[in-house]
Amino acid sequence: MKTNNRENLSSYLEEQRAKKLAEMGDYLRHLREEQALSLDDVASITKVPARMLNAIEQGKLEPLPEPVYIKGFIKRYADALGLNGSEFASVFPTAQVFSMKRQFWGELPAAQLKPVHLYLFYIVLIIFAVTGLSQMIDRSAQQALIPTTEKPTTTKKSANSDQNQTKDNVALVSIKNAKNSSEPVKIGLNVTSDSWVRVVIDGKKEFEGMLPQGTQRTWTAKQELVLRAGNAGGVMVAYNDEEAKKLGNPGTVKQVVFKAN
Repeated sequence: MKTNNRENLSSYLEEQRAKKLAEMGDYLRHLREEQALSLDDVASITKVPARMLNAIEQGKLEPLPEPVYIKGFIKRYADALGLNGSEFASVFPTAQVFSMKRQFWGELPAAQLKPVHLYLFYIVLIIFAVTGLSQMIDRSAQQALIPTTEKPTTTKKSANSDQNQTKDNVALVSIKNAKNSSEPVKIGLNVTSDSWVRVVIDGKKEFEGMLPQGTQRTWTAKQELVLRAGNAGGVMVAYNDEEAKKLGNPGTVKQVVFKAN
């Protein structure tokens, strides 16, 4: 029974690591492609083999070493793309399952060592461990900050890529000022899938961070509101109380600028 419980907890931790690695790897891949960098370019900067970087992007744990080393690789990868690597990698779970000391059982009264009591104790222990770990992972994901700056590019290929990205991912929406209105731009946000979001209102950054699924937020601006999302397909936007629409395609980075004339 003890071995089965430990194996169940270990399996749960492995599933959480694989899920988080897939999310983080997909975001790093999109950011790398946005900067027109190849895996070999990043490998040269980070000194991490390209096959390891590819495994991170694909969310595959099998080719990768122990979790603590994976976390270090993610940090290097994020730093190379202009992110705060320490903050970005902090949400990757590295917890391990350890065996309980035998002396602990020797200290329990004999009456508590009956099979039924031990069975109930195992169940309660597993419930607390799984619940606590799940809450810790969710809290860490919400507090993670995605970078405020983008890595400058020096090659002609990168410059062209940035121009095309701006053309494809930036939309300008203009409306006429409502008479005697002090808030001509109003945006309602409904997050249907976890996404990093940045909001700039009248030239001042109002919010930047990871918004979990189910989040609903509203922002208003007098002149201009700039909205940028790392997972455009997971963000529904209602503009000036109109019907909410998807910001873009799932997994893509998109920016929209709402302006008042």
